[in-house]
Order: sequence, then structure tokens, then C-alpha cells
Amino acid sequence: MSRISWDGYDAGVFRSRRSRLGRALGDLVALIPAGMPRPRNYPANVHPFRAESHYLYLFGVPIAGAMGVVDGERAVLFVPPPEADAALWYGAIPSGGEIAERAQVEVRPMDQLGQSISGRAVACVAVHDPVTDEAVRAAIGRRVDRDRLSPEDERLADAMVALRLIHDEAAIASIRRAAEATTMAHRAGRLATRPGRTEVEVRAAMETEIVARGMTVAYPSIVTVHGEVLHNEARLEVIGDDDLLLADVGAESADGWASDVTRTWPASGVLSKTQHAIYEVVLDAQRTAIAMVRPGVRYRDIHLAASRRIAEGLVALGLLRGDVGEIVADGVHALFFPHGVGHLLGLDVHDMEDLGDRAGYAPGRTRSEQFGLRYLRLDRDLAPGMAVTIEPGIYFVPAILDSPELAAVAGDRLVRSELARFADVRGIRIEDDVLCTTGEPEVITAAIPK
Repeated sequence: MSRISWDGYDAGVFRSRRSRLGRALGDLVALIPAGMPRPRNYPANVHPFRAESHYLYLFGVPIAGAMGVVDGERAVLFVPPPEADAALWYGAIPSGGEIAERAQVEVRPMDQLGQSISGRAVACVAVHDPVTDEAVRAAIGRRVDRDRLSPEDERLADAMVALRLIHDEAAIASIRRAAEATTMAHRAGRLATRPGRTEVEVRAAMETEIVARGMTVAYPSIVTVHGEVLHNEARLEVIGDDDLLLADVGAESADGWASDVTRTWPASGVLSKTQHAIYEVVLDAQRTAIAMVRPGVRYRDIHLAASRRIAEGLVALGLLRGDVGEIVADGVHALFFPHGVGHLLGLDVHDMEDLGDRAGYAPGRTRSEQFGLRYLRLDRDLAPGMAVTIEPGIYFVPAILDSPELAAVAGDRLVRSELARFADVRGIRIEDDVLCTTGEPEVITAAIPK
């Protein structure tokens, strides 16, 4: 057991969330594991412990190895005994009584878990480390297979999706705190950027602002002159005079809530004519998409609207030709905009993606088979309290543009003779975190320049 920070902990928030889950499940018991630290390269050298998101949502007390049980209106937190030398390595460890008082939840020793749930129908969520997976199997007598959920586990998964889709005020406040740190990180990144410096120096400047606020990054930072590589984590290149730097960097608040922001800026401080032209197309697509974040709007339609604006821009610049509606319907624009326009945001940067498309896709909706559209992570109707990212981009990816299979859909609608003119672009993405409200969308990350 590790030390616990109680800064900002509001027991009432978690009690309310557990109560709503208990009512949704009726007589079904939910077992929610916290998970264990994962070894980095040998058992004693572990990654910093970050509790499983479903557990954090319901209990908020990051205790490695703990398991929470929600049984109607009753909740119990089962905690493992501290190691004999835990105080030597981690300092004073709170007792079960101290945890119960602060968290306002019943706390019992882990060896009572089996007896507590014996003979009951128990649902569980899949976990991400084998130690916890084995502990769950021992507790409930079966493994939880994320690809083939039992009927009980499906009920729990659906209930968690319903709860976590719509953020309460505490969650929104935490996302805003993460966004504030992300804002400072992006400002530091711009100040640190200049020709001759390396990508990793800019990354260091950005992550320093996050760490200095007691937070961590919500995902591995992408800071690169190769914006056409969507998840580029090679950050050692020297920044050239004519380069664009793409920085996809977001903070995770101390209590686990994510921010996710991308900006693209010129190393020299001035966009070239071609860079400016592509940037304006992306920015126009993003503004169009953000304006559509309203209750009842289907997120897929937001993606298609952004796709249409990108197609119109690419036609105007001479990179594509033909009817814009047909270009989007056929997926020709995806040669330049090959991913979805965004995703859910919450305790996970791609929120609840551990539950697969059950979270991102409304019942009855499935992923497209079309290149580009099949990477859309969200296809639900928006509602107040939902947080999403809006992140259109345009990329010049040789492996896509030069692929006979992928480019076949374009035919002569792709004007290859114009590609070389935009060689100094590579990739541009602009991403913000947006809250759906009862009225105008709130761009949580609006303070970050673009």
C-alpha cells in the first residue's frame, strides 16, 4: 500500500457515483479492481502506479491491489495489508480506519473479500495487469475476457458507460485543471522552439510545466517535425528553419482526468505560403466541427462536416479535383485526413476505450469499413456533459499517397503533380477539448493560441 494524497478529495462525489451505479445494477454486485503497478523491466522497478479508471471514478483512492465492491447502496473497499517494510520505503501508511474516515466508505481487509461476495452474481471489468487478473479470477471463480463479456459483465460495462459518458461537475472541474496545465505547457513549447534545437528539448520544456503542477502527461507526448507520423514518439531530430513542429501534449490531473491538445507552429515563427494555406484549411474544418458540438448532434456527422471542409480546401488548392460530395462519400479526402475527428475525453484520454466500441458507438451503430472513416472512435449523439476532442488534420504521408491499394479510390481526382509544391507541410493537426453544454459548446482549451 502506498501513501495517499487527500488534496481536493470529496467523498460525496464518489458516494453519489457509487449510488447511481448500485441503482443501475439492482441485485448484481460489481467488483471494481484498482490494479497493480506494472514492472518496467524487472519486478522492483515499476512504472508509477496509476489506478484503473473505473476504480478511480467510483472510489478515487489510489491504493494498489485494492478492490471495491458496489452492492446496491452499500460499498466496501477491500485493501491488501501493507508490506512489512512499507513504511521504510513509502513513509507512514494510513490504516483502514483512517481511509474509511476520509473516504467515508466501509474498509475491510482483503482476506474478507471472498466471503463477502460468496454466492452472489458478480460482475467485473477487465483489467490490464496479470496479477490483478489472477486475483479477480480467484475472487469470482472465472476470468473476465474483455473480448467476450459475460451477461453480468455486459450489464456492468453498459452501466459504467452510461455513468461516465456524462460528466458531473467534479469531473469537469478536474478536466479544466488538466487543461490549465496543458495551456502552460503549450506556451512553453512555443517559447522553446527555434531552429537548431531538438524536438526533445521542446518536449522537455512542455512537460516541465505539467510536472511542476503535480501532474503527469495523459499519454506519451508527440513533439515532432514529422507531423505526418500520427503517433511519432521519436523526438531527437533537430528542428530546421523551414520546419513545422507538431506538439500533441496533454496533462493528466492529480486525480486522473485528461486533457488532449495538439498545436502546429512554424519553427521560424512564420508560415510559408503553402504551410499557411494548409493550416487555414485545417483551422476552418476545426471551427466548423466545434460549432456543431451541441445536444442531439451525431458525432459522425461532425466528422463528415470536417471532412467536407477539408475536401473543399484541398480542391481549392488544386490537390484534389471533382465533386466534393463524391470525394467525401468515396473517402478520397482520407488520403490526407485518414483518422477520425476526435474521441471521448475523461479519465482516459480516449475515454473508456478499454470497453471497446461499446463506449464509443451507440447501440446499433458499427464502424465503417472505409479507409479513414473506420478510425472514427466515436459515433454517438452528443448530450450536455459529454467532453470530446475535435482534431482535424491534413497529412502528406508517402505510404498512403504512394500506395496503389489505398490511392486507387482517388483515380485522377488526386492531382499528383501538385504534391511536391506542399513538401514543406508534412502534417498539420489542430486539436481542442470541447464540452457539450445545453447551448454553445465550451472550448475548454481555448486559451491555447492557434
